[in-house]
Amino acid sequence: MEEVDRFLKEQKLRSSDLDIENLVAIFTKEMIRGLEGMESSLRMIPTYIEAENDFLTEVPVLAIDAGGTNFRAAVIRFSPTGNIKYDRIVNYRMPGLEKEISAKEFFGTLAGYIRPLAERTERIGFCFSYPTEILPDRDGRLIQFCKEVQAPEVVGQLIGKNLLETLGTPEKHLVLLNDTVATLLAGKSASLNKTYDSFIGYILGTGTNTCYIEHNRNITKNKSLHQDRSQIINIESGNFGLTPRRALDLVFDNSTMNPGNYTFEKMFSGGYFGGLCLTVLKAAASEGLLSGEASGRLNKISELATGEANNFVANMNSADNILLDCFAEERDRRVSAYIIDTLIDRAAKLVAANIASVVLKTGKGTRPERPVLLTIDGTTFYKLHNLKIRFEKYFSEFLDGERRRYVEFTEVEQSSLIGAALAGLID
Repeated sequence: MEEVDRFLKEQKLRSSDLDIENLVAIFTKEMIRGLEGMESSLRMIPTYIEAENDFLTEVPVLAIDAGGTNFRAAVIRFSPTGNIKYDRIVNYRMPGLEKEISAKEFFGTLAGYIRPLAERTERIGFCFSYPTEILPDRDGRLIQFCKEVQAPEVVGQLIGKNLLETLGTPEKHLVLLNDTVATLLAGKSASLNKTYDSFIGYILGTGTNTCYIEHNRNITKNKSLHQDRSQIINIESGNFGLTPRRALDLVFDNSTMNPGNYTFEKMFSGGYFGGLCLTVLKAAASEGLLSGEASGRLNKISELATGEANNFVANMNSADNILLDCFAEERDRRVSAYIIDTLIDRAAKLVAANIASVVLKTGKGTRPERPVLLTIDGTTFYKLHNLKIRFEKYFSEFLDGERRRYVEFTEVEQSSLIGAALAGLID
C-alpha cells in the first residue's frame, strides 16, 4: 500500500493532515462571529427555546414531526419520573409529493391529519425540518422546501399560525423547531433522574447539524434578549466554510447541485460521502493505483451511494453493490477499501472537532458529577464503518488535560417526536 499511502499523503486526505486544535479554534471563532452578527459561515440561529427551564409533566401535548417525505404525530405525556406515555402515533406522507398543491391544500391536509389529536390538548410542539426562520414568538416562516414537496405558495408563510387557523384554534400554544433542536430536547428527557451541566444536540445523517444552549448576553446580534436568560442556538454547522478542503474536495463540491454551500457536510455526511469516495477513487485510478479494467468500469459510474461505499468497506458484500462489479481483482478491492476507510477516519476527526468546539463553547462539563449530555442522532454517525469508535478516540484525546471536559453520550428513539413534545411543554 505504499503507493496508495503516497497518493493519500499528496492529496492530504488523511486524518493526520488535519490539525484538530487549529480547526477547533477556527470553528469557535466562527461561532462567536455568528453570535455577534458578523460575517460567518455559521449562522448561529436563535430558537427562542429556553431548554434549561423545566418542562410540564402530566400535561398532554401534541407532538408533530414533519421532514423529508414523512409526517408523524402523537399525543404524548411525560410523568414526573420521565416516563413517556404515547397515544396512537399516526403516519402519513407529506402533502405535495405527488403534485404541486396550493398553500390552502397544504395546511388543510396537515390539519386533517392531526385534528382528532389536536382536540385533546392545548399545546403543540412541531418539529418542522425544512429551512425556516424562527421568530421570537417561536413560530417560523418557511424559507424553502426540499425538492420533494411541491407547495411554492407556502414559502414565506408562517407555519404555526396558518396551521392553527386552519384547525380553527388560533389560541393554542404552538412551538416550531427543527430536528437538531428536537434531538437536544429529547436528550433532556433523560435528565430527570440525573443532573447535567448542559445539553447539546448533534445529527449526522443525510446532512449534519449541531445545537447547544447559549447565554443571551453572548448573542449580541439581538439586543432585545433578556440578558439573564439562555436559549438553544441552531448552529447550522453543516455550512462551516473554513475547513481546509483539499483539491479533491473541491472537485467533488463542484460536481454537486449547490457548489460552495454546506461544504463541511459534503466532507462526511450521508448525502455526500459516497460521491466524495467516488471522486477520490477515480483520481486514484487516474494515478494508476487500480487496474486498467477496474479504472474503465469505475469511470462509467456517475453516482455512488454512501450505503454502497459503506457496505463495501465493511465487507458486507451484497450482490447489487456497484463497486463489486468494478473490482474483479482482489488488489483493486483492497486498495479501494483502504481509500474509503481513510476518508472515514478523516470524517471522524472532523466530527470530533465540530463537537469539541461546541462543548468548549458551552463552558460546561468541568466536573464529573455534572457532565454535558450530548444526544446524537442520524444513521451515518451510527452506521458508517468504525466512524463512532474513531470519533470517540479523537474526541477524548482532544478534550483531555487542561481542556478536560466530562461528556455523556446518549441516543433517544423517536427523538424528533419526543423533542417536539418537550418544546411544547417548556413555558
